[in-house]
Amino acid sequence: LGGAGGIEAVYTVLTVKHGTVPPTINYETPDPACDLDYVPNEAREAKVSAAMSNSFGFGGTNASVLFKAFAP
Repeated sequence: LGGAGGIEAVYTVLTVKHGTVPPTINYETPDPACDLDYVPNEAREAKVSAAMSNSFGFGGTNASVLFKAFAP
C-alpha cells in the first residue's frame, strides 16, 4: 500500500510524456446519469499537456501532485 501513490505518479508522468491514457479496466456498464469521458478497457492516444495524481493514505495522509509537460 505504501508505494501505490509513487507508482500512480510514475504512470501519470508517463501518460503526459507518451500521450497514452491508461484504460479503466473492467468498465462494462455505463451509468447514463454520469457523462464522464471514460477510457473503457483499452488505452487511448491523446495529447495530454498536464495531469494530476491524488493519493490518500491511512490516518489522513493525503497528497496531490500536478505534472505538466516541459515546453522550452
